[in-house]
Amino acid sequence: MLSQLIRTAFIPPEGKKYVVADFSAIEARVLAWLADEKWQMQAFASGEDIYCASASKMFGVPVEKNGTNGHLRQKGKIAELACGYGGSIGAIKAMGGTELKLSDDDLFKLVDDWRSSSPNIVKFWGDVQRAAEKVITDQCGMTCGKLHFSYESGIFFIELPSRRRLAYVRPKVEKDDNGKNIITYEGIDNSHKWNRLKTYGAKLAENITQGVARDLLLYAMQNMQDMEIVGHVHDEVIIECTPDVSVEQVCELMGQTPEWAEGLLLRADGYECAFYMKQ
Repeated sequence: MLSQLIRTAFIPPEGKKYVVADFSAIEARVLAWLADEKWQMQAFASGEDIYCASASKMFGVPVEKNGTNGHLRQKGKIAELACGYGGSIGAIKAMGGTELKLSDDDLFKLVDDWRSSSPNIVKFWGDVQRAAEKVITDQCGMTCGKLHFSYESGIFFIELPSRRRLAYVRPKVEKDDNGKNIITYEGIDNSHKWNRLKTYGAKLAENITQGVARDLLLYAMQNMQDMEIVGHVHDEVIIECTPDVSVEQVCELMGQTPEWAEGLLLRADGYECAFYMKQ
């Protein structure tokens, strides 16, 4: 309980305030852009509620928040949050799927409905998996959509659109107990020890998406270099400023798209406060 009050300990100097701004649905936007999932990108362009749009696509009916078929929005939200990186019934339950009081068969159906409605994202997982396997096995380089994969000096690199690279040390393509290809590399495991780790296409897609989101946050902070940034948390920036600085000013700067992310539609939302808080 006390941990929830830690934010409130951060207070701006007298005569100043905080403006807190964060990206709206940043991972969904980036993943849709990377995978070229056009219906999702159109939903963002039209300013639609992505959870309503997802539910509408999944169930084939119009869904409006607190309106027509509004009860389906929660299913769309949970599926959108759980399934983007290959998640199945376990991820659905972890994201609140148990609150839907559905059978496991119904939850599996929810996963299938989401995947059927977002085929380009599912294809993206497979494309990343196959490209990674080829580059690691042949120790070569190749382009995969907006990304470039390469193998150099025992390291598998994924070059993001920003030109920054993710690195996987001493990668291998191996077989699991079922004879299926898996990718392994060396890194820090959950017990903080150096070990051999497993990954796969959808997991790599998660690394890539979150890496791009990080680069977008850095770009936003560079646009705000004339402002006093006192903190950032995940996709959120905390600005210490005078009363004349508006939330709209900060959100406008944060919502600008860099040249390397052409076609990616960003939006930021924010609020002002007398101490750091969640709105």
